[in-house]
Amino acid sequence: MSGTDAESTPDDLAVPVLYADAQLAVVDKPARLMAHDSGLARGENDFLADRLRAQFGRPVHLIHRLDRATSGCLLLAFDKDTARALGEQFMTRAVEKTYLAVCRGWPEPAEDLIDHPLDGGPGKPEKKPAQTAYRVLATGAMPWAYGEHTESRFALLECAPHTGRFRQIRRHLKHRHHHLIGDTSHGDGARNRMFRMHLGVHRMLLHAWRLAFTHPVAGRRVVVEAPLDAEFVKALAALGWTSAAAS
Repeated sequence: MSGTDAESTPDDLAVPVLYADAQLAVVDKPARLMAHDSGLARGENDFLADRLRAQFGRPVHLIHRLDRATSGCLLLAFDKDTARALGEQFMTRAVEKTYLAVCRGWPEPAEDLIDHPLDGGPGKPEKKPAQTAYRVLATGAMPWAYGEHTESRFALLECAPHTGRFRQIRRHLKHRHHHLIGDTSHGDGARNRMFRMHLGVHRMLLHAWRLAFTHPVAGRRVVVEAPLDAEFVKALAALGWTSAAAS
Protein backbone atom coordinates (compact mmCIF):
# COMPACT_ATOMS: atom_id res chain seq x y z
CA MET A 1 0.00 0.00 0.00
CA SER A 2 1.24 3.47 -0.83
CA GLY A 3 0.78 6.33 1.64
CA THR A 4 0.43 6.48 5.39
CA ASP A 5 -0.35 3.58 7.67
CA ALA A 6 -3.99 3.05 8.59
CA GLU A 7 -5.09 5.14 11.57
CA SER A 8 -7.06 3.81 14.50
CA THR A 9 -9.24 5.44 17.17
CA PRO A 10 -11.31 4.16 20.10
CA ASP A 11 -14.28 6.26 18.99
CA ASP A 12 -17.02 3.93 17.72
CA LEU A 13 -18.10 6.49 15.14
CA ALA A 14 -14.64 7.11 13.72
CA VAL A 15 -13.99 5.80 10.22
CA PRO A 16 -10.63 4.02 9.65
CA VAL A 17 -8.27 6.14 7.55
CA LEU A 18 -6.22 4.14 5.05
CA TYR A 19 -4.37 7.09 3.48
CA ALA A 20 -4.36 10.84 4.12
CA ASP A 21 -2.42 13.93 3.12
CA ALA A 22 -3.15 17.66 2.78
CA GLN A 23 -5.31 17.27 -0.33
CA LEU A 24 -7.15 13.96 -0.03
CA ALA A 25 -7.83 10.80 1.93
CA VAL A 26 -8.99 7.23 1.42
CA VAL A 27 -11.14 5.80 4.19
CA ASP A 28 -12.49 2.33 4.90
CA LYS A 29 -16.28 2.68 4.78
CA PRO A 30 -18.05 0.25 7.11
CA ALA A 31 -20.82 -1.94 5.73
CA ARG A 32 -24.39 -0.77 6.50
CA LEU A 33 -23.42 2.93 6.61
CA MET A 34 -24.87 5.24 3.95
CA ALA A 35 -22.39 7.56 2.25
CA HIS A 36 -24.65 10.60 2.37
CA ASP A 37 -28.26 11.69 2.85
CA SER A 38 -30.51 10.82 -0.09
CA GLY A 39 -33.97 9.64 -1.01
CA LEU A 40 -32.91 6.12 0.02
CA ALA A 41 -32.09 7.18 3.58
CA ARG A 42 -35.44 6.05 5.07
CA GLY A 43 -35.33 8.50 7.97
CA GLU A 44 -31.73 7.72 8.95
CA ASN A 45 -29.49 10.40 10.43
CA ASP A 46 -26.07 8.71 10.47
CA PHE A 47 -24.06 9.23 7.28
CA LEU A 48 -20.43 8.71 6.29
CA ALA A 49 -20.03 12.27 5.00
CA ASP A 50 -21.14 13.76 8.32
CA ARG A 51 -18.82 11.50 10.30
CA LEU A 52 -15.87 12.45 8.09
CA ARG A 53 -16.50 16.19 8.37
CA ALA A 54 -16.46 15.88 12.15
CA GLN A 55 -13.51 13.48 12.15
CA PHE A 56 -11.24 15.62 9.94
CA GLY A 57 -12.61 18.93 11.20
CA ARG A 58 -12.88 20.37 7.69
CA PRO A 59 -15.10 20.16 4.59
CA VAL A 60 -14.92 16.90 2.64
CA HIS A 61 -15.93 16.07 -0.93
CA LEU A 62 -16.83 12.43 -1.60
CA ILE A 63 -15.39 11.61 -5.03
CA HIS A 64 -17.47 8.48 -5.59
CA ARG A 65 -20.08 6.38 -3.79
CA LEU A 66 -20.37 2.93 -2.30
CA ASP A 67 -23.70 1.25 -1.63
CA ARG A 68 -24.87 1.24 1.97
CA ALA A 69 -24.14 -2.50 2.30
CA THR A 70 -20.70 -2.33 0.64
CA SER A 71 -17.52 -1.83 2.67
CA GLY A 72 -14.05 -0.68 1.69
CA CYS A 73 -12.04 2.04 -0.03
CA LEU A 74 -13.73 5.38 -0.55
CA LEU A 75 -11.88 8.42 -1.88
CA LEU A 76 -12.46 11.98 -0.68
CA ALA A 77 -10.91 15.39 -1.24
CA PHE A 78 -10.49 18.35 1.09
CA ASP A 79 -10.80 21.11 -1.52
CA LYS A 80 -12.76 21.74 -4.71
CA ASP A 81 -9.74 21.76 -7.05
CA THR A 82 -8.60 18.33 -5.86
CA ALA A 83 -12.17 17.04 -6.02
CA ARG A 84 -12.49 18.27 -9.61
CA ALA A 85 -9.20 16.66 -10.68
CA LEU A 86 -10.08 13.32 -9.06
CA GLY A 87 -13.55 13.46 -10.55
CA GLU A 88 -12.00 13.81 -14.00
CA GLN A 89 -9.95 10.66 -13.38
CA PHE A 90 -13.14 8.77 -12.62
CA MET A 91 -14.79 10.17 -15.73
CA THR A 92 -11.87 9.06 -17.92
CA ARG A 93 -11.67 5.67 -16.17
CA ALA A 94 -8.14 6.35 -14.95
CA VAL A 95 -9.05 5.13 -11.46
CA GLU A 96 -8.70 1.38 -10.90
CA LYS A 97 -11.30 -0.12 -8.55
CA THR A 98 -11.06 -3.75 -7.44
CA TYR A 99 -13.72 -5.49 -5.38
CA LEU A 100 -13.97 -8.85 -3.63
CA ALA A 101 -17.33 -10.58 -3.91
CA VAL A 102 -18.83 -13.92 -2.87
CA CYS A 103 -21.45 -15.26 -5.27
CA ARG A 104 -23.61 -18.37 -5.68
CA GLY A 105 -22.39 -21.03 -8.09
CA TRP A 106 -19.12 -21.41 -9.97
CA PRO A 107 -18.93 -18.87 -12.82
CA GLU A 108 -17.82 -20.09 -16.22
CA PRO A 109 -15.56 -19.02 -17.74
CA ALA A 110 -13.37 -18.36 -14.71
CA GLU A 111 -12.37 -14.97 -16.12
CA ASP A 112 -14.58 -12.81 -18.30
CA LEU A 113 -16.06 -9.40 -19.03
CA ILE A 114 -19.75 -8.89 -18.32
CA ASP A 115 -20.95 -6.41 -20.94
CA HIS A 116 -24.60 -5.67 -20.19
CA PRO A 117 -26.31 -2.23 -20.31
CA LEU A 118 -27.93 -0.99 -17.10
CA ASP A 119 -30.39 1.75 -16.26
CA GLY A 120 -29.55 4.44 -13.73
CA GLY A 121 -31.75 3.14 -10.95
CA PRO A 122 -35.10 4.48 -9.69
CA GLY A 123 -36.40 7.27 -11.90
CA LYS A 124 -33.61 6.83 -14.45
CA PRO A 125 -34.88 4.29 -16.99
CA GLU A 126 -32.37 5.03 -19.75
CA LYS A 127 -29.96 2.13 -20.20
CA LYS A 128 -26.28 2.89 -20.69
CA PRO A 129 -23.25 0.69 -21.46
CA ALA A 130 -21.87 -1.12 -18.42
CA GLN A 131 -18.90 -3.49 -18.17
CA THR A 132 -17.53 -5.47 -15.25
CA ALA A 133 -14.47 -7.70 -15.51
CA TYR A 134 -14.27 -10.59 -13.08
CA ARG A 135 -11.84 -13.34 -12.13
CA VAL A 136 -12.59 -16.38 -9.98
CA LEU A 137 -10.15 -16.53 -7.06
CA ALA A 138 -11.57 -19.62 -5.38
CA THR A 139 -14.49 -22.03 -5.47
CA GLY A 140 -16.02 -24.17 -2.78
CA ALA A 141 -19.13 -25.92 -1.55
CA MET A 142 -21.02 -26.31 1.70
CA PRO A 143 -23.17 -29.32 2.76
CA TRP A 144 -26.33 -27.27 2.53
CA ALA A 145 -29.00 -29.04 0.50
CA TYR A 146 -31.00 -27.01 -1.98
CA GLY A 147 -33.67 -28.52 -4.24
CA GLU A 148 -32.29 -31.68 -5.82
CA HIS A 149 -28.72 -30.73 -4.88
CA THR A 150 -27.04 -32.12 -1.76
CA GLU A 151 -24.61 -29.19 -1.53
CA SER A 152 -24.47 -25.48 -2.34
CA ARG A 153 -21.65 -24.04 -4.42
CA PHE A 154 -20.07 -20.62 -3.99
CA ALA A 155 -17.20 -18.63 -5.50
CA LEU A 156 -14.91 -15.81 -4.46
CA LEU A 157 -14.51 -13.24 -7.23
CA GLU A 158 -12.25 -10.32 -7.95
CA CYS A 159 -14.39 -7.75 -9.79
CA ALA A 160 -13.23 -4.65 -11.64
CA PRO A 161 -16.02 -2.37 -12.87
CA HIS A 162 -15.05 -0.45 -16.00
CA THR A 163 -18.07 1.80 -15.63
CA GLY A 164 -19.90 3.13 -12.59
CA ARG A 165 -23.57 2.36 -13.02
CA PHE A 166 -26.11 2.04 -10.21
CA ARG A 167 -25.38 -1.14 -8.19
CA GLN A 168 -23.40 -2.37 -11.18
CA ILE A 169 -21.57 -5.39 -9.76
CA ARG A 170 -24.66 -6.64 -7.94
CA ARG A 171 -26.84 -6.37 -11.02
CA HIS A 172 -24.24 -7.83 -13.37
CA LEU A 173 -23.81 -10.88 -11.14
CA LYS A 174 -27.59 -11.32 -11.10
CA HIS A 175 -27.58 -11.09 -14.91
CA ARG A 176 -25.13 -14.02 -14.98
CA HIS A 177 -27.23 -15.97 -12.42
CA HIS A 178 -24.39 -15.82 -9.90
CA HIS A 179 -26.14 -13.62 -7.37
CA LEU A 180 -24.09 -11.79 -4.76
CA ILE A 181 -24.40 -13.33 -1.30
CA GLY A 182 -26.19 -11.09 1.18
CA ASP A 183 -27.72 -8.85 -1.48
CA THR A 184 -31.34 -8.42 -0.40
CA SER A 185 -32.31 -6.39 -3.47
CA HIS A 186 -30.76 -8.34 -6.37
CA GLY A 187 -29.56 -11.52 -4.69
CA ASP A 188 -30.84 -15.03 -3.99
CA GLY A 189 -32.91 -15.14 -0.81
CA ALA A 190 -32.38 -18.86 -0.20
CA ARG A 191 -28.57 -18.56 -0.33
CA ASN A 192 -28.66 -15.43 1.80
CA ARG A 193 -30.59 -17.35 4.46
CA MET A 194 -28.00 -20.14 4.36
CA PHE A 195 -25.24 -17.72 5.33
CA ARG A 196 -27.36 -16.18 8.06
CA MET A 197 -28.53 -19.49 9.53
CA HIS A 198 -25.38 -21.59 9.25
CA LEU A 199 -22.63 -18.98 9.61
CA GLY A 200 -24.25 -16.00 11.30
CA VAL A 201 -23.17 -13.81 8.39
CA HIS A 202 -25.72 -11.06 7.78
CA ARG A 203 -23.80 -8.56 5.67
CA MET A 204 -23.61 -8.31 1.89
CA LEU A 205 -20.35 -9.89 0.78
CA LEU A 206 -19.05 -7.10 -1.47
CA HIS A 207 -15.91 -5.20 -0.47
CA ALA A 208 -14.10 -2.37 -2.26
CA TRP A 209 -10.71 -3.94 -1.70
CA ARG A 210 -8.26 -1.86 -3.72
CA LEU A 211 -8.24 1.66 -5.15
CA ALA A 212 -5.51 3.06 -7.42
CA PHE A 213 -5.32 6.61 -8.79
CA THR A 214 -2.86 9.35 -9.69
CA HIS A 215 -2.34 12.00 -7.03
CA PRO A 216 -3.49 15.26 -8.67
CA VAL A 217 -0.80 17.34 -6.92
CA ALA A 218 2.15 14.99 -6.36
CA GLY A 219 1.68 13.21 -9.68
CA ARG A 220 2.50 9.78 -8.25
CA ARG A 221 0.36 6.68 -8.35
CA VAL A 222 -1.40 5.93 -5.05
CA VAL A 223 -2.55 2.37 -4.35
CA VAL A 224 -4.61 1.69 -1.23
CA GLU A 225 -6.09 -1.56 0.08
CA ALA A 226 -8.82 -1.97 2.71
CA PRO A 227 -8.77 -5.01 5.03
CA LEU A 228 -11.81 -7.25 5.25
CA ASP A 229 -14.00 -6.90 8.33
CA ALA A 230 -14.55 -9.74 10.80
CA GLU A 231 -17.86 -10.90 9.34
CA PHE A 232 -16.46 -11.11 5.80
CA VAL A 233 -13.39 -12.97 7.07
CA LYS A 234 -15.66 -15.43 8.91
CA ALA A 235 -17.51 -16.23 5.69
CA LEU A 236 -14.29 -16.82 3.76
CA ALA A 237 -12.79 -18.93 6.53
CA ALA A 238 -15.87 -21.16 6.61
CA LEU A 239 -15.32 -21.85 2.91
CA GLY A 240 -11.57 -22.33 3.35
CA TRP A 241 -10.65 -19.24 1.37
CA THR A 242 -8.52 -17.29 3.85
CA SER A 243 -5.34 -17.60 1.76
CA ALA A 244 -7.17 -16.91 -1.50
CA ALA A 245 -8.49 -13.60 -0.20
CA ALA A 246 -5.05 -12.54 0.93
CA SER A 247 -3.44 -13.20 -2.47
